[in-house]
Amino acid sequence: MTQKDAHDVPLLQEDKQLDKDYIGCSVGIMAYNEEANISRTIHAVLEQHGPSMRIEEIVVVASGCTDRTVPIVTEIARQEPRVHLCIQEKREGKASAINLFLKQAASQVVVLIGADVIPEVSALESLCAPFQNPKTGIVGGRPIPVNDPTTFMGHAVHLLWRLHDRLARTQPKLGEVIAFKNVISGIPADSAVDEISIQALICQLGYLAIYEPACIVYNKGPLTIQDFLKQRRRIYAGHLRVREQQNYEASTMKIGPILSQLIIFRDFTIRTPTQAMWTLGVVLLEAWARIQGYYDYRMKREHHIWQMVDSTKDLEAEKQKVRRICNAVSVIIFRFIVEGSDNHIANPEGADREATEAARKLLPSLRSRLRKEDKLSISGPGILTAVIRAEQHGAELVSQRIQQIVQTSPVRIGIRNRAVQVVVAYSSLTFALKPKTGSITVSSPLVEQAIMAARTAGNGGVL
Repeated sequence: MTQKDAHDVPLLQEDKQLDKDYIGCSVGIMAYNEEANISRTIHAVLEQHGPSMRIEEIVVVASGCTDRTVPIVTEIARQEPRVHLCIQEKREGKASAINLFLKQAASQVVVLIGADVIPEVSALESLCAPFQNPKTGIVGGRPIPVNDPTTFMGHAVHLLWRLHDRLARTQPKLGEVIAFKNVISGIPADSAVDEISIQALICQLGYLAIYEPACIVYNKGPLTIQDFLKQRRRIYAGHLRVREQQNYEASTMKIGPILSQLIIFRDFTIRTPTQAMWTLGVVLLEAWARIQGYYDYRMKREHHIWQMVDSTKDLEAEKQKVRRICNAVSVIIFRFIVEGSDNHIANPEGADREATEAARKLLPSLRSRLRKEDKLSISGPGILTAVIRAEQHGAELVSQRIQQIVQTSPVRIGIRNRAVQVVVAYSSLTFALKPKTGSITVSSPLVEQAIMAARTAGNGGVL
């Protein structure tokens, strides 16, 4: 019932490449009273682009909506032929809505993304790239919450998603946005955790599950303890049900790896007395939610028709608010090196000239991947400087993204217009706009260049 015809499922064989030039995607958005978010989400998906993927259709399944979700999607569909609306008159749960979507999805790869998340530029490109390997069956992205980490609930949400990120890198646990081969026709209708149910089915067909941290989507976690417990309780009960029904266990069910990561993340979990107290509070809340979830599982209480967690909505407003209250500026220094050049030792000036030319050619593409308020410029031979309003964690994400783009982009330089491979080293420096102690945080190599750039920024030269 949950897998498609046998001839459609090439189990771990060298199946044909999905497409010679690109991967076609059907994107599913499940919506229940999402008038505040649905237009933004659809347009964000339509703007996704990349050389290895193409959005062929977007199917919005509106389940029992009583707000303006349906009229909003209808108007967008009139202007954009790739957008289709499927109306489910009665709300029967997200799993039921997903099953309706899977019946309509026509592309070789299907993507599920929540109506209340914001994908980064080229997030779906990163999500779909692993399907060039025919053994890949399902890929998940990296959710980053927009909650304020300087509050208890913000700390709780950031801590959970950081733990999720670290655990998923070793044993994939996929959520918030996933892409998978169109080889299943449905999931159990009573599933309260659709992503793990899909992951179980795909992996049991013999395909690989991949976690792709370069695919970044922004979400919003609960703002109240009551909403936090409601959400975590449902998830744990759902995981127990999947373990029983589908014989598949999520990696986050194991306590040992979670405790190990709490220690590894001590700079975030216990660096200050406040953080230590908040982390203890999160552990106690999670334990209580799991006890409640276990009780629901034993009592066979259904969770597949969710109670809406109201405080996780209005994501765009929260994202802008967090952006405004961010009290830190990061300076990132990138050093470009043209790989394999014979000039590095005999003619260092020539090597710098080649690196600078490569940086100039890549600069427009890199600027298009940053926010409008972020600054990116060439500041020396083979040196690129970025000044962004972000804390150290955000700066590290931007650094990794730019490094990946540069090192995977073809570049031609010189009179002969020869193709070269560019490698990138980077360092980042983060400091408060209104520092209380005057302290500065520096990471990675190239410290001297970072300090010089920070001094320039402080004197108004860069900012």
